[in-house]
Amino acid sequence: MNALKKLFGGNTRQFGMIFALVALIVFFQFATDGRTLTPGNVINLFNGNSYILILAIGMVLVIIAGHIDLSVGSVAAFVGVTVALAIRDWGIPWYAGILLGLGLGVLIGAWQGFWTAYVGIPAFIVTLAGMLLFRGFNQFVGKSNTIPVPADFQYIGSGYLPEVGPNTGFNNLTLLLGLLGVAFVVFSELRARRTAKALGAEVPEGWVMGTKLALVCGAILYATYLFATGRPGTSFPIPGLILAVLVLVYGFISSKTVVGRHVYAVGGNRHAAELSGVQSKKVNFLVMMNMAILAGLAGMIFVGRSTASGPFDGVGWELDAIAAVFIGGAAVTGGVGTVIGSIVGGLVMAVLNNGLQLLGVGADLTQIIKGLVLLIAVAFDVYNKSQGKRSIIGLLTQNFNRPSGGAPLQPDEVTSTKETIAREA
Repeated sequence: MNALKKLFGGNTRQFGMIFALVALIVFFQFATDGRTLTPGNVINLFNGNSYILILAIGMVLVIIAGHIDLSVGSVAAFVGVTVALAIRDWGIPWYAGILLGLGLGVLIGAWQGFWTAYVGIPAFIVTLAGMLLFRGFNQFVGKSNTIPVPADFQYIGSGYLPEVGPNTGFNNLTLLLGLLGVAFVVFSELRARRTAKALGAEVPEGWVMGTKLALVCGAILYATYLFATGRPGTSFPIPGLILAVLVLVYGFISSKTVVGRHVYAVGGNRHAAELSGVQSKKVNFLVMMNMAILAGLAGMIFVGRSTASGPFDGVGWELDAIAAVFIGGAAVTGGVGTVIGSIVGGLVMAVLNNGLQLLGVGADLTQIIKGLVLLIAVAFDVYNKSQGKRSIIGLLTQNFNRPSGGAPLQPDEVTSTKETIAREA
């Protein structure tokens, strides 16, 4: 037990969601006679849930800031149908269509951000209106028709890394990507350890660091093997690559930049943040705009995967994204949450949904189980915090939230004092 405490930072419960994810994978692997961890199923799981995970990245920042966005599904559908129509009727190239979709996301985000940040209408009401507004625009613009997109555009939603180099029996680019991931994890851990030593902070024993690296790198390499050994023509999916880049970028922004610290400060205590010089209106405007941009990107990825835009695209997406964020450890009151935690929460729901489908469980029972999982996960985290302990996912991802000075920055530790917020800013 002491070894486990050293390995997992003194409290194994902080890794609850990771343990839950691993337990789900192991359970379904046995229950489905090995069909869960097959290359084809893993690739389909990422392809089929990448757009929800992208939405979760934007949604966690919205929720950290103390808001919620109910319009993301409708915004994604409206952007998708508009881009599909522009490519088909205006003859614009696929890359111009992507730029058009991102531009629409900026305009929609500015619209909703204005009402939320500068007029003062609660984001719940603004985005509820947006959900109705942009769902109507989707039906009006698309005439409730299915609008196909060309093969070049489909690549962002259903493409794979190409085959390059010698025939090794694997996809070489996928292998390279996995090795780069391992190198990044090892470099980050060694750099954090070296920085902590330089500051005179206590560092874990060598065997603890080695065991952690072995577990994480082993998981990365096994996933690389699965992606690299799929059926001919498949490899690591392009939506997964986009998701990986977004996780790195937004993980860095949320934990190591002034803007990210301000988002946590506004969500933790807006009035104290304003007294410290934080421009809360600007922060609220930016998080709402960012959410709409990511919703537009998610909509285009979904259209690319499904090869066409349809009138029912985006229905219920906002609920899946919100569930992923709360399962990942975010607080309803704001100020708490991480990008990595939201991805973990999204993967829990994705694996659960996928495993139940492989077992042939009906849609009705699937919804019941997913609802119970969401309720239990959030209740467990709320109970943990009520006992004076930190968020499970906040502790889990402390290495991803370490500021450049080397000391861990926990979003849970955002306080309402003027001095603390000023220091973090």
